[in-house]
Parts: sequence; structure tokens; C-alpha cells
Amino acid sequence: MKWQKAFTLIELLVVIAIIASLMAILLPTLQRVRKQGKAVTCRAYLKQWGQILALYAEDHEDRFPRRDEGYPGLSILRGIYLSYKADPNAPSRYHSVRTEDIVCCPMATRTTGVPAVRSLSKGEIWLEVNGGGTFAAWEIIRPSPAFRGSYGLNRNVFSLTFEGPVASPSMGRPYTDLFSVRGGNNIPLLLDSGQPACGWMDARAPPPETEPSATGGTTCINRHNGNINGLFLDWSVTAIGLKELWTLKWHLQFNTAGPWTLAGGVKPEDWPQWMRRFKDY
Repeated sequence: MKWQKAFTLIELLVVIAIIASLMAILLPTLQRVRKQGKAVTCRAYLKQWGQILALYAEDHEDRFPRRDEGYPGLSILRGIYLSYKADPNAPSRYHSVRTEDIVCCPMATRTTGVPAVRSLSKGEIWLEVNGGGTFAAWEIIRPSPAFRGSYGLNRNVFSLTFEGPVASPSMGRPYTDLFSVRGGNNIPLLLDSGQPACGWMDARAPPPETEPSATGGTTCINRHNGNINGLFLDWSVTAIGLKELWTLKWHLQFNTAGPWTLAGGVKPEDWPQWMRRFKDY
């Protein structure tokens, strides 16, 4: 009789152990590569938004629409007029570009279902928005049809003009004549955010004491390994360090050398524990 060669039980266990060890080594690398790929896709979406917004500005005398509302600029993100007076089934659109496929960062496509904003008009709710977070998209519930996204516009670019004194520390006179603005590479326009409008930045405002959760509707979110992605007013797209947010020119009066910048004297130990490992600016 001839004996056929086969694996012994010990040999089989050794092979399984080697495969398990290799998987344990490779999985973190694969996950990191996957996240990097999503970050690249996110920046590609923002580049497309740069083309859309630049074309819109060219067609509207170098300006963006002005709205005095909680979330100015929502209509331009959605592509449909955001008004309780408008018929959502009407064929007319805010602009000709359909934005559903590029308004969500690949890292944040699911929604939380947590109500964030409800606005009343004539005794009825006409605007209802569910909040987003680090890895969650915000969603417009009303007016219908529902629409979700995970980028936020710098509301200071879309708010009504302020010719007199600044209304509040976080909102100054908005930018006009967009193609002639100086320093556009430091003026944020559209960024990763847990809410549709992210012009909350105040040069004196402290960072979040704890890391925002999946439902934390803010802009200081750790969505891309210590960074968020952003589109600037010169139509460039880049990664933005979380501590770098305090150095951007959010509005004309914003102090880019405020107390939370290196120029303003911030020290590494001044930052909350969850942010101390990130790059300083």
C-alpha cells in the first residue's frame, strides 16, 4: 500500500497561526489605506464643488447668494430653493447642477436622525434639519424631498452684508467681488462639517473640551486623522489641521493671530487632551 502525503494536525495549526498573524499585521494597514482613499475621494468632491461655486459666482456678478437665516447657503448645496413657499415638485431648480452625489464625504454618509434645527413659519414647521457629526451626515427633512450632506459652508460668505458695526464676534462683513479677494487661499468656503453652515469660528472661542462624538455637530471634528478637508476661496482644496482652524480668515475682521494660535501665544498644554497630539499652527 502507498501512503498519500498530507498535512498533520500540528502543521495545519501552524499554517493557521501564520495566516492569523499576517492578517493581524495587514488589517491595520489596509484600514489606513482605505481611510486615505476616502480622504482623497473627499477632496475630489470638494474640487468639483469648487468648479460649481466658481461658475455660480461668474454668473451672478462675482457674488454668492445672501440669506439672513440659520443656515445660509443651504439652497446652493441642495440645488433646490429652500422655502416653505416653493413647491418641491416644481421643475425649477436653484441651479442646474445636481449635487446629491458629491455633498457627502465618504467618511460620513449615514445620518444620526437627531433633530438639530426646527424653524417655524406661520405656526408650522417649514425647516427641519437633523444634525451630523464626525462620521455622520446632516439631513434636511423639511422642505421635502429629504437631502443629506456632510460638508458645511462658511456662513460668513453667504450671510447678509453688514455695512455698519460687526453684529457679533463670529460674523463680520461678508466677502463680495469674490474673484478679486486677496488671500483667498486662507478664506474657507466649504469644509468637512457636522452641520450645513460652519461659520461658528470665533478667534477667542476655545476648542471642544472632549472629542466630538458621531453626533457632535461642529467643524472641529477628527474626520481625517487630525484633519478635515476644505475648499478655499481661491478654489484650492487641501487638508486642514484641527488647530489650524483658528488661523483661517473666516471673515474680514477675524483675528488670525488670536489666543489659540502660536502667534497668539498658545502653548501645547493649553489644548484639550484629545487635541494635544495634533500639529500646532
